[in-house]
Amino acid sequence: MKRELTMEFVRVTEAAAMASGRLMGRGDKIGADQAAVDAMRKAFDAISVSGTVVIGEGEMDEAPMLYIGEKVGAGGPAVDIAVDPLEGTNLVAKGLPGSIAVMAVAPKGMLLHAPDMYMEKIAVGPRAKGCIDINAPIKDNLKKVAKAMERRVEDLVVVILDRERHQKIISDTRKAGARIKLISDGDVSPVISAGIEGSGVHMLIGIGGAPEGVIAAAAMKCLGGDMQAKLWPENDEEVKRAAKMGITDVNKVLTMDDLVRGQEAFFTATAITEGEMLRGVQYFGTGARTHSISMRLSSGTVRFVDAIHHTRGQQHIKL
Repeated sequence: MKRELTMEFVRVTEAAAMASGRLMGRGDKIGADQAAVDAMRKAFDAISVSGTVVIGEGEMDEAPMLYIGEKVGAGGPAVDIAVDPLEGTNLVAKGLPGSIAVMAVAPKGMLLHAPDMYMEKIAVGPRAKGCIDINAPIKDNLKKVAKAMERRVEDLVVVILDRERHQKIISDTRKAGARIKLISDGDVSPVISAGIEGSGVHMLIGIGGAPEGVIAAAAMKCLGGDMQAKLWPENDEEVKRAAKMGITDVNKVLTMDDLVRGQEAFFTATAITEGEMLRGVQYFGTGARTHSISMRLSSGTVRFVDAIHHTRGQQHIKL
């Protein structure tokens, strides 16, 4: 895939962020999500790829747009596309930080077709690559990560979704001595933070969405970090759904190369509400300002894109 596509993908997440950001704090998570979906789908019409949505808003009968299997793009290289037009619907509805519009793209057949169910995850940055084992006790993982990063366990910050199912994980992490940052929604952004030196986040652990796990893995692979995952089905129906999508062993440990195969992938995210690394959408009389992160695996490039979008002609820019 041509490197010029990098900025084209940024335009897709920018469009979704600007559309949904208009509904920040208005208590309408469904409306905010729909605005992001509509804008992202329209933006794909101008992108020079022949894309297939492999992770999206659901099956064809569940989602009118960006459904799994939908063809998008204006023609070009065949690619798999994983999207979450609005990760953190509750965050936008309540005006809370951390919501993003996000997507990952890879050559056809290179992204895991993850079913819409839970997934257990552990992710760390480049300095701790090769030090994690999702089947090992949390204290053992923390010790190995701390050693690799030349820190004490007490210096580590671990991000965990604040859910009832994570009570043992939280308890074990606290007993091991690590610090915890509990979040209410969205575990893609923390994976990015864990992969970037100096973010103040060193690890993500816990159970979140499987589709989001694949998107996060694309980011972490671009950043040179490490991630392991296991599907976490809640019933036999979900086990059957996984098998239908080609995953016959739900207990298999999925490595980075299982989640994102090959040596080419793109990852893009645009902040909707304010985040630790990305500023939320800011609106002004003639347009909006967005802040995005863009990565390409084959080149190792990570870009932060600060963009101003005018909707009524060229105007003076005031920063």
